[in-house]
Amino acid sequence: MNIVSAEGGIVANAQAYCRPSIWPRVVRGFLLELRFDQLTSLRYKLVWDKTIEIYRDMIQVEGWKDKNSVELAFLLISTCGFGFPATWDTPPRAADGGMPIQEALKIFAETILISAITPSWLSYLPIPRLREARVARERLREFMQEQVAQRKALVAAGDTRADAFTIMVKSNQDESSKYQLDDGELIGNVFIFMFAETTANSLAVTIGYMSINQDIQNEVVEQIMSVLGPDRDPEYDDYLKLDKVLATFYEATRMIPAGHAFIRAATEDTVLTVQNPVGEEGTKTIPIPKGTEIVLDMIGIQYNPRYFEDPETYKPSRWYGLPADSEQFTAFSVGPRACLGRRFATVEATCFLALLLRDWQVLPVLRAGETKEAWGARVMNNVRVGITMTAADFPVKLVRRRPV
Repeated sequence: MNIVSAEGGIVANAQAYCRPSIWPRVVRGFLLELRFDQLTSLRYKLVWDKTIEIYRDMIQVEGWKDKNSVELAFLLISTCGFGFPATWDTPPRAADGGMPIQEALKIFAETILISAITPSWLSYLPIPRLREARVARERLREFMQEQVAQRKALVAAGDTRADAFTIMVKSNQDESSKYQLDDGELIGNVFIFMFAETTANSLAVTIGYMSINQDIQNEVVEQIMSVLGPDRDPEYDDYLKLDKVLATFYEATRMIPAGHAFIRAATEDTVLTVQNPVGEEGTKTIPIPKGTEIVLDMIGIQYNPRYFEDPETYKPSRWYGLPADSEQFTAFSVGPRACLGRRFATVEATCFLALLLRDWQVLPVLRAGETKEAWGARVMNNVRVGITMTAADFPVKLVRRRPV
């Protein structure tokens, strides 16, 4: 059982121990003196500060422009989510020095659908990709088992570190035996946390759209300069002031939503009242018997002209001034089953994009005779659908901005 597969009353229990890692519970001692929102701010300030640290580290590494947003997201999950001492040059390894965890995660994400539809014995045949997928799965399983054991020992010893993984373990330990998860279930939820972290894809998509929309990029940079100036590092208190930066990320996530489909099951007989297609007046009712599984088409929702004017156009201005946690933005889902990591993602993205766009102009790498419009049609419409929906690799270049 994990936070995604849980249904009915079980989801409340799954969220009860996952949510403290994202939205901490007030427990005892001096923490009782702090309000819940203050604790939340402390957690996201850590994400914000780590993003700055990783960005600064990134631009010092030779060949850093060849790095990608997947590596950025992994480093943030490593440090804020799991407390690993990771840098661009030293990805965390398993205890025996085998396949780097960073590489295992990448391979696992790329091969998860192949692994799901092929019998396990095929992975022992001399087929390189299947063998690589099996080795990656085994590496991750061993690594996470080691980590759970270590975190349990830390919790027992009274360790108070604030990374999400340790808090998840502690929260599970605090539950009554009736609701505690075993190690396998705990690891399953950790994997959900890691692979539901879709910021990497949305950051890449944002950068792609910025490269072919220079007017929007200039408008966003103008706000960044007005808030931060040319030299000051952004602070967490700047988060809500950088709404245009966040809007570029929101719009990229709308255009290519990583969570492209959600499956829900009806826990009781119900009736849905839905509007008729665009252009037809009125509504109709659809009976939903208990146990029926419903697939929510998030792509259809994000491109529905009833909700979004000119939905095929990248238009961040539709999100300007929107409160950071507003449910008007639905690409992270809404309600009790909404993405637990939404604030993690938006804090990380806003900070990173503010730094990157202030320092660098993003431009598309065009083929001979190619226009920006043709580049957009060729690159931004080239998507891959797996456990998440992702944009294919695309070429951009970064040009250092002149000091203002």
